[in-house]
Amino acid sequence: MNSAVVPPPASQSAADHVRATLALGLPLIGSHVAQFGLHVTDTIMLGWYGVVPLAAGVLGASSFFVMFILGSGFAKAVMPMVANAQAQGDEVQVRRVARMGLWLSILFGVLIYPVFWGSEAILLALGQAEDVAALAQDYLRVVGLGMIPALLVMVLKSYLSALERTQVVLWITVAAVPLNVAINWALIFGNWGAPELGVMGAAVATLTIQILSLLFLCLYAALLPSLRRYQLFIRFWRPDWGAFTAVFRLGWPMGLTGLAESGLFQASALMMGWIGTVELAAHGIALEITALTFMVHVGLSNAVTVRTGRFAGARNYDAMRLGAKVAIGLSLAVAGLTMVLFLSLPEPMISLFIDPAEPARGTILAVGAALLACAALFQLADSMQVMALGLLAGVQDTRVPMIYAAISYWLIGMPASYILAFPLGFGAVGLWLGLVVGLACAAVSLMARFWARLPAAV
Repeated sequence: MNSAVVPPPASQSAADHVRATLALGLPLIGSHVAQFGLHVTDTIMLGWYGVVPLAAGVLGASSFFVMFILGSGFAKAVMPMVANAQAQGDEVQVRRVARMGLWLSILFGVLIYPVFWGSEAILLALGQAEDVAALAQDYLRVVGLGMIPALLVMVLKSYLSALERTQVVLWITVAAVPLNVAINWALIFGNWGAPELGVMGAAVATLTIQILSLLFLCLYAALLPSLRRYQLFIRFWRPDWGAFTAVFRLGWPMGLTGLAESGLFQASALMMGWIGTVELAAHGIALEITALTFMVHVGLSNAVTVRTGRFAGARNYDAMRLGAKVAIGLSLAVAGLTMVLFLSLPEPMISLFIDPAEPARGTILAVGAALLACAALFQLADSMQVMALGLLAGVQDTRVPMIYAAISYWLIGMPASYILAFPLGFGAVGLWLGLVVGLACAAVSLMARFWARLPAAV
C-alpha cells in the first residue's frame, strides 16, 4: 500500500531549516551522548574494581566496538534509504529496506562471533599480557552474543529516525544508563545478593541492556498505530533479494569508512604508547572529552542524512542545498563554542579524570592541556568530515567517499602523525596535529564531492 507523503515545501526559509534540523537532531544528539555514557560508566566502575579487570574490559570493549562499527554500515544505510522511500510515499520499500537491514545485521553477527570466541589467541599475537587477554576473551564471549541485538537496535534506530520518531530513540537510550549502572553495581561487585563477577558482570550488564533495548524498540515499531502500516515484522522470514543487495551495496562502504576512522584513533593510541605512559594517559583523557563533544556533530549528521534523503526522494534540490548549508552552519557554531571551551578551561576538564593523589597529575594536566589545544583545530575538521559523510549518505553516495576517507586517514593522516611525532620531534602534540591533517583532508575532499555532485542532480 502506498500513501501520499507531502515533501517539505520548496519555499522553506533558513529559519525553517534550523527548526526542522534541531527538532530531528536534538533527540539524536541526546541519544548519542547517553550511549557514550554507557561506555563511561563501564570504564569508571571497572576502574573501581581493579586494574586487570579494567584493562581487560577496555581491551574487550574496544575490540567489540571495532567489529560493531564495521557491521553497523548496514544500519546506517537504512536511514537514507527509508527516508528516500518515505518521501516518495512508498511504504513497501520502507519495509523492504528496513527488513533486509535487519537480515544483514543478523548475518554479520553470526559470522563475527567465532572471532570473539577465539579472541585470546588474537590478542596474544598482538602482544597483550596473558592474564588480560584471557579475561578479555571471557568478556568477549559474553558481549559477543550481544552483537546481533546491538546491530538490530542500530537498524531500528535508523528506521525510526528516518520516520522522524527520534524521541523514543532518545528515551530508551537514556533509560539504559541508570539501568546499566545498577546491573554493574550488582554483578561487578557482588552487591544486593548477586554473585561477584568482576569484568564478567560488566559483560552481562552490557548484554542485558542490548537485549532489553531491542525488545522495547521492536514493541514500539510493531505496536505504535502510525507505524503498523509498514508491517515491518509481518512475514519477517520472507527474503527480498533486491532490497538485500541494495542495502548491502550502500552499507558495506559505510561500515569500512567507519572502520577506517576508528582504526585511525586506535593506531594513534598505539603510537602514543611509544612516546610514554603519561602521554598515553593524557591522550586517553583528551579523547574521552573530544568524543563527548563529537556526539553533537554525529547527531546533526544523522539528522542531515534523513533530511537530505527526503529531499532527494522528493527531488527538491533547492531545499537540499539550503538545508545542507544550515546544518553545516549549526555544526560550525557548535565547533566554535567547543574551541572556546577547550582553550579556556582545559585543566578543570582534565582534572575530572585524574585522582588528586596521582604523582604524575601535573604532567598529565600539562600534556592534556596541549592536546586539547590541538583538539580545538580537531573540532573544525572532525565536525566537517562527519557532516560531509552525512550529506553524502543522504544522496546514497558511499563508495567514493569511502576511498576519500581511507586515503585521508591512512595515507595522509597516519604518516603525518608519525612524522610530526617522531622524526620531527613534536611528540604527543605532533601526533595529534597529524590527526588534524588527516581529518581536514577528509573534510575538504568529502565536502567538495557533495557540492560538486549536487548541481549535476538539479
